[in-house]
Order: sequence, then C-alpha cells, then structure tokens
Amino acid sequence: MSKKAYQLFSVIVMLLCLYACGAERDMKKGEKFLAIGEYYDAAEAFKSAYNKTPVKEKALRGQRALKMAACYEKINSTQKAIAAYRNVIRYKQDDVQTHLSFARQLLKNANYKEAATEFQLVLDSMPDNPLAINGLKSAKEAPEIKQLGSRYTVKKMDIFNSRRSDYSPMLFGDENDQLFFTSTRNEAQGDEISGITGAKAGDIFFSQKDDKGKWGRPQTIESGLNTEYDEGACCFSADQRTMYLTQCSSDPSYPRFATIMTAQRSDAAWGKATALELTRDTLSSYAHPAVSPDEQWLYFVSDMPGGKGGLDIWRCRITAAGLGGVENIGSPVNTEGDEMFPTFRPNGDLYFSSNGHPGLGGLDIFIAKVGKDGRYFLEHPGFPLNSQGDDFGCTFEGPHNRGFFSSNRGDGRGWDHIYSFENPEIVQTIKGWVYEMEGYELPAAQVYVVGNDGTNLKLSVKGDGSFEQVINPNVDYVLLATCNGFLNHKEELRVEPVSESKEYTLQFPLASIRVPVLIDNIFYDFDKATLRPESTTALDELVKLLNENPNITIELAAHADYRGRTQYNKNLSQRRAESVVRYLIDHGIAADRLTPVGYGVERPKKIRKKVTEKYPWLKENDELTEEFIKALDEEKQEICNQLNRRTEFTVLRTTYGMFDEKGQLKQLPKSKPKTNTDKSGDEGIIIDI
Repeated sequence: MSKKAYQLFSVIVMLLCLYACGAERDMKKGEKFLAIGEYYDAAEAFKSAYNKTPVKEKALRGQRALKMAACYEKINSTQKAIAAYRNVIRYKQDDVQTHLSFARQLLKNANYKEAATEFQLVLDSMPDNPLAINGLKSAKEAPEIKQLGSRYTVKKMDIFNSRRSDYSPMLFGDENDQLFFTSTRNEAQGDEISGITGAKAGDIFFSQKDDKGKWGRPQTIESGLNTEYDEGACCFSADQRTMYLTQCSSDPSYPRFATIMTAQRSDAAWGKATALELTRDTLSSYAHPAVSPDEQWLYFVSDMPGGKGGLDIWRCRITAAGLGGVENIGSPVNTEGDEMFPTFRPNGDLYFSSNGHPGLGGLDIFIAKVGKDGRYFLEHPGFPLNSQGDDFGCTFEGPHNRGFFSSNRGDGRGWDHIYSFENPEIVQTIKGWVYEMEGYELPAAQVYVVGNDGTNLKLSVKGDGSFEQVINPNVDYVLLATCNGFLNHKEELRVEPVSESKEYTLQFPLASIRVPVLIDNIFYDFDKATLRPESTTALDELVKLLNENPNITIELAAHADYRGRTQYNKNLSQRRAESVVRYLIDHGIAADRLTPVGYGVERPKKIRKKVTEKYPWLKENDELTEEFIKALDEEKQEICNQLNRRTEFTVLRTTYGMFDEKGQLKQLPKSKPKTNTDKSGDEGIIIDI
C-alpha cells in the first residue's frame, strides 16, 4: 500500500471511529431522556444515532430503529413510528411485540388491510392476546363503520386552534359561555421547549362567547393558575368555584408524574393550584379529573398497581370530610389497553377514550351507560365523532348532545385540535331557579326530583340558583326545593311525549323563616277589609305553601301607611289580616296555625337589598317612617306609601303537630311508604306523587 493510500485509509478509519463514538454518545443521551419521559428529545437522539450507524451493521440499526419507533409512538408521530417499525422488521430485529405495536400504528393511520395482516401474525403466536384480538376486529370492521357514518356532525373550530396542540375543552358558566382548554401555543408561559412533546409546556386558556353567541379569541389566564409546568385537562365543581386540573412538573433527574391539582375561584379569578392527594403512592400518575353529575365521585386516570392494563379509569368518593377510598371502575370500561379522559354528560353517561376496545384507530370515544342492573354497558358512537386518530375530551352544552371535543385526525405532526360536535336528539329538560322571596338566588339549595318511573334524584343548584335536569316522557314528576333557613317549595309536572326538544321552566321562591315575607298582589276594597277577586292567586299560593310545610305556624300581618288616624289604621289592618286568615281557614288550613295581627303604622317597612335594584334612590336597611317619606319628592312619597301598605307573614314555629299532649315527639305513621334511596346511597325525601 502506498503512503498516500495508507493515509487515506487511516482518515477513513478515524472518521468511522468518531462517527461510531458519536452514535454511542447519542444513544446514551437518548436513554437518559427516555428514562425521564422526554420522548421527543429521546427520539431525536435515537434518530441521530441511527443515522450515524453504518448500513452494514444491520442488527444495530434495527435495534436503534426500535428505540426511535417507541418514542415516536409516545409523541403521536404515527407516520414516523410506522417508518421506524418497518426498519426494525427490515433489519430482522422484530418480535411479536414489535408486530403488535406496528399493527396498532397502522390502524391509527387507517392502513386497515396491512394492520389486519400484522394483527393476524401476532395472533398466530399469541392467540389469546386481547389487544391483537380487538385490533384485528377493528381493522376488519372500521371501513364499514366509516362508510355507515352516524347522525353526528363535526366541525374544526379554527377560532380555538393554534399551530400546536389544543385539546381537552371544557365548557363553563351558567350559560356555557366560556370554554377552557389546554394549549401548547406560543403564548403559553415559559420559554423552554418540552423534551416530552417538542412544544412549549401546556397552559390552560379560555375563550368567551359574546352576547351574539360568537366565540372570541382565546385568552391567557392572568393569575397564578398556570406555571412553567404542564397544566391541562380540567373540570369544575357544580358550584363552579373549584377547578380540578392535571399538572406535570419537570425534574431533570426523575421521570415525570402527572398530579391532580385544585384551584379556587374568587372574584372571577382562579388562584394558584395545590396538589390533591388521592393516595400515598408517589410513583404513579394521576390525571384527567372528572366530577360525576351528582358530585359523589371524582373520576380520574392512573397507572397505579391494581389496574387492568396501561392506564385505567379509577374513582374516589367525595365527602364533606374529604376524599374517600380509591377504586378501579373495572370492566367493561377498563381493558389491557389505555382508558383516558373521562367526562360526564349531565344525564350521567360516562364518556371516555380507549385504544383497548375495538374502534377506528387510536383513541376512540366510548359511552358507558348504566343499565337496569346498575352495571355499565358500552356504546361506540361511530364515525365521524371517532376517526382513525386520537379522539377524546368531550364537553357538553347543557343536556343536549352537542359540544366540543379534541382530535389529532389528519394532522401529520400529531397535534391535537378542537372540534365541535352535534347529534340531534329530542331532549326534554326542566330548567329551574331557586331563590328567596323578595331576595336573591340560593346557591346552597338542593332540589329533590321524584318520578313515578322510579326516578329519585338530589340535585345541587348552580351559582345563579339554577338547575337543569333531563326528564322522560310519560312520567309524573314532583320537585321539592329545600334550603336551610327557608321553607320548602314543591312543584309538580306531567311530561308528555313531544316531537322536538322542549324545556320546562319552573320557579322555586323560598320563604325565609327568619324575616317577614311579603305576600305580593293582595288587594282590598278601598277603605275596607274585603278581599278583591284578583287576590286569590296569591292567597292560593299561600295555601299551597302552608300545605307543603305542615309543621309551621305563621303570624299573618297587615300594615298601613302613615296617612289617616293611627287607631283607625290599626283597626283596618287588623280586619284585613283576619280576612286573609278566614280565606286560609276556608281552604283547609287549621285555625291554630294562623295568628292575624294588624300593625297599622307601627312597623314601617325596612328596605331589603333586592328592592334597591328597582328603586336605586332607596338604600338597604332604609326604614320608611313618616319622617323619611316626607323628606322625598311627591312621586317617591307615593311609592314608599305603597311599599308600606302590605300584607306579610312571619314563621312563628316549625314544630306544629310534631309532639303529643305529653310533649313527646310523635312516631311516624307505620303506613308511611318506605324511604327511597338515591344513587349515592343517601336517604331521599319522601314525596307523594
């Protein structure tokens, strides 16, 4: 060999050695990233090592391609994962697990025919493998399911979406006029690119709907809620004051574990999130919280020991003392695959996503409904709600089968985007408001709903005192609103079949047991105690209230304005109070429950806050004395005199008829029907229907 040829050979050997050393360094770097869950960075390192590996070293290239494929699979780079798995097989470094993973990626890319071949290859060696069995079924049935379609329509919501991932939408607000979701867009906090996803760490953003029903551009949350870590997949308590969310913190030395956090809302701003301890297991992940409609359970996703597969859906009971024990919800929901992103439709149906059940590709949305035996049965809503990609994270606009979800369908980089969906259904609902007579909404109230079809529900109300409940045709319902410090109010409703969706609106004004309650629209003949015919509506409502609250006694008080002689006004108001009492007695109310009192001008009206909304020139706690009224102009004087001329009742006792002549509490009648039990296991209130 000539000297020149020798020198060239030496340079080539040196370059090959450097290249090999570089590949080894990349592999070590990739393993380090992989160990702490930074799959994007790991994939880049393994790719670099693969490219530096000589073609003749087939086994080594195949092994490194396998590392790449697993990382691409984790970050939803489906097409890159497929290409990498092909190289693993090409270089003969494959095994049964390789073909199973390859088949699942082909399924996710809608390569159904090739996927079926790969799943069959797995089953030839492992005939009982449930993932391969369900995968083969998916590959064979998916084309037909797509062709069949469904009543669902979906639309990509460009107003919410960015050039990165936007996912897990959640509607918020009494009118569903805000949408919260997770995004890795450039506006997210922090400057670093995540080694897990190759994008910025996710933050929670929100969009506001205007008065015309148009959604606005997403906004950041200007509070301590978002951090430099990943935040996302949130849900809310019924009173809309608590947010449950997922947070993934960063640590350069340890794997990333997802944690469920809570944040509180004060003055329309969300505070800093704090960790929620579900178990003392610090080596498992907890994510994707969802509160059940009855607020009895917190559902979540975890890989903790005791599950059926990779990620399972679990739940723990919500109690006044905190969270109860944790339990796996089991079959048929959980499988050997991954079950994720639980959420609830207000009617109680559980929506979740899974790649372990037969579907169209990646994560498919499934519906778990409770059957008559109390067990779940599953429905697949078909195409186009589901696709070959990952479909997940539903949120619903009230009781209707419409709202938003997320999907990475058709995105070559695997980014998630938000879509709207709608499935036209005939839905009948009750929309009710619970509020104080002469006052504001009562968000602490509860509403019991009983139907002659066996329905027995206990509902909480929202911050505006409202509630909404889906109801069924051909059912008689009784609804009872209750709140501490107030009398009960009952409404009855007969629901007939309809040909289109219908909403029944009900009002539940509750009378306070602490302050006088105005009986509005009571009218008397001028200068007399004779009740006018137009008073009967209000008086009949009072009869109903006394019948619904049989253990109360009341003082029935009539008041006059300051004009006229004091004693005359007192006598007239006494006779008017007695007229109302006679009406109540004539309509079945026991006389010893009623005490008529005429106060005349002795007790001027004290203004409550609600009245100031109608008359801004009055202030809360103003007392409409003669001196106060005479200081006003003539028009305002007349208004104040009208406010003083009123009929009210005040609750005196709440134990009428509950004790015998010896002062002992009476026993409940033995013929009383057996107490109903609601789904939470709590004793329900007996309501005759």
